[in-house]
Amino acid sequence: MEPLKNTLQEVMRQLGAKKGLHSEGDPQEWLKKTLTKKELGHIRVKYFNKGVLSLNVDSSVWLYVLSLKKAMMLEQLKKEHPEIKNIILRIGEVAGTGNG
Repeated sequence: MEPLKNTLQEVMRQLGAKKGLHSEGDPQEWLKKTLTKKELGHIRVKYFNKGVLSLNVDSSVWLYVLSLKKAMMLEQLKKEHPEIKNIILRIGEVAGTGNG
């Protein structure tokens, strides 16, 4: 079931790129310049559409920590990707990452 989910996410990402929903690159890659390696292990891009970057976070603790950094993250991301208008953080599945 996991390969199907990954395939669907990749297809949706590619469709979004074709429609101009985000600029060059993968939003997950954008976060590497903004967050620490440890923080990246607890977060996964759910979608990027119409300027909204939705992120899944693996626990309420990390949701709180990243919520405190949300304004800083948005400011830093906007420097390179001005199409970003908002970041939504939600508790959700963060499959395929190392939690460490």
